[in-house]
Amino acid sequence: MATILEQVKQAIIDGDEDAAQAHAGAALQQGINPLAVVKEAIVPGIERTGELWKENVYFMPDVVLSTEAFKAAMNVVAPQLAAITADSRGRYVMGVVAGDMHDLGKNIVAAMLTGAGFEVIDLGVDVPTPTFIEKVKELKPAILGVGCYMTTTMLELREVMKGLSDNGLRGGIKVMVGGVPTTQSFADEVGADAWGKDALDAVEKARWLMEK
Repeated sequence: MATILEQVKQAIIDGDEDAAQAHAGAALQQGINPLAVVKEAIVPGIERTGELWKENVYFMPDVVLSTEAFKAAMNVVAPQLAAITADSRGRYVMGVVAGDMHDLGKNIVAAMLTGAGFEVIDLGVDVPTPTFIEKVKELKPAILGVGCYMTTTMLELREVMKGLSDNGLRGGIKVMVGGVPTTQSFADEVGADAWGKDALDAVEKARWLMEK
């Protein structure tokens, strides 16, 4: 019989929102550490969906269902994670630039960072530059993560960087960029502090920035 963590993972892969929510709740009731639920079930589930997408086994409707199941499981675990991450590695605000609705990569990075002990505040997708600026002022994060998944929205990253500088915020925050069309050279070009090649790299870079 599959363990409860395997059931959480499979529910996310299957895009079964109700089962993902129920199994995540059951895992917590069994006394499993919420960070373990994230690292051993929720993240592997959404990563597997990403692999199936790349292999052309899954199509966009499958990915959408998996993402909703992922969110449902995270919503169950999030309140307990908040208590654990109160004394966290640092506050990490993240979002996807205006005009870009891709959230699978962002969701994986958010879950991985949460599992690594960061206090993650996810602004979602299609985030206008003024909202990034407003939230940096309000929440005072250690790191701002800006995602871009389309070549047509890459210029928005420049606008976010300009907005931070124009508002006198750039000196007090580290900025990470990531997303399919981005590269280390692009990150250097826009003046970001780090570039995350993938979710694992993003976590490593975030840790590195906190130690600088």
